[in-house]
Amino acid sequence: MHAVTFEITIPSFLIGKGLGGFTESAIFGGLSRVRYRDVEEPPLPGDDWVRLEVLEAGICGTDIGTLTFKSSPILEPFGSFPAVLGHEVLARVSEVGPAVRRVEPGQRVAVDPMISCKMRGFPGDAQCKSCASGLHCTCARMGDEGPLRVSGKAFQPGMTVGYHNSLPGGWGERMIAHESQLFVVDDALSNRTAALIEPLSIGMHAALNVRPFGDGAALVIGSGPIALGVIWSLRAAGFRGELVAQVKRLHEADIAKSLGASLVVSPGDEARQALVETGARGYKPIVGDEVYAGGGFPLIFDCVGSGQSLTQCLRYAAPRAKIVMLGCAAEIPKLDLSFLWARELEVKGFLGYSLEDWRGGRSHTFQITHDMLVETGAPVEAMVTHVFPLGGYRDALSAAANRRQSGSIKVLLEPAG
Repeated sequence: MHAVTFEITIPSFLIGKGLGGFTESAIFGGLSRVRYRDVEEPPLPGDDWVRLEVLEAGICGTDIGTLTFKSSPILEPFGSFPAVLGHEVLARVSEVGPAVRRVEPGQRVAVDPMISCKMRGFPGDAQCKSCASGLHCTCARMGDEGPLRVSGKAFQPGMTVGYHNSLPGGWGERMIAHESQLFVVDDALSNRTAALIEPLSIGMHAALNVRPFGDGAALVIGSGPIALGVIWSLRAAGFRGELVAQVKRLHEADIAKSLGASLVVSPGDEARQALVETGARGYKPIVGDEVYAGGGFPLIFDCVGSGQSLTQCLRYAAPRAKIVMLGCAAEIPKLDLSFLWARELEVKGFLGYSLEDWRGGRSHTFQITHDMLVETGAPVEAMVTHVFPLGGYRDALSAAANRRQSGSIKVLLEPAG
């Protein structure tokens, strides 16, 4: 089958770091280790596995960070290469193993890409504490080989499909998945809406786990799919307070409003004015930027993960505020954490999805997100700004990596197109 693969080597790392700022060829072109090629499809490794035809596959900021070598190397042991990329996947079931009960051939499914103990081949009583609790995104065995055999080889280390040698991701024509990863998509959802279930579930997981919301205002920093997804998720999860979205571009502002933002501001003076309207007052220290007291936001979502965005969170937070980290923050030099203790702030990060407490029961974040998309009819498809065939992956990656020039929010590949 045709697929887009990536392999990390020392020469490709040096070329990407040295020339990536000058030419895209060094990061996903001819000088890189990104290739569009034929790869062998693995057989179903067990009776409870499924073969899928990929319909839509998203490109996210993590993919761009990986290909440009801007992501932190701290998570490198929890991936295995070469790998078929792509972890945001909508697919159609083409083959099921004899023990599969959750799905049938012909159904569209959203794919949870995080790898659990169950997928690695560990029985129930041998699963790690996270997986046994329904929190598989923090599986304790992500750095180990598993007992499962795929194509006769040991199941390789890794935390996510798309960065995993044993399991091809969604940037290929077909892939395999364990039935526990799959969530049937209702006919009411278009392909492009359903392709957003994975990134929307990240915001939904965070929104559900900061409840109870309280009566104060919330600030969402960022203008990508995660930030826009947080806005929708907060409203879908029951947040009724003032919801301020900080975005950079006009079309992102329009989408933020359509998904539930009360107020949309640009970074800088407009964001500062929104802070002042909470009752905050500005004070000028002897050196450094203005600081504030009195007022502030009791709930802030940082969907950027930069030194600048985290600094803003700390300065804009009310005493005892919750700061939620969803941007892939890594090494941040010279970050002043004074307000962390001076305002008794709570900073919490969230990864992926899990079993959630919802409407009197326990459901996977994907199922909740799917059901709320059907229930609300939210216009999330507007987030999909660019769509390319699989062979056009270089143009797709360029559009995703250069948001200011392309105007992209979510870029999709259509392997089956």
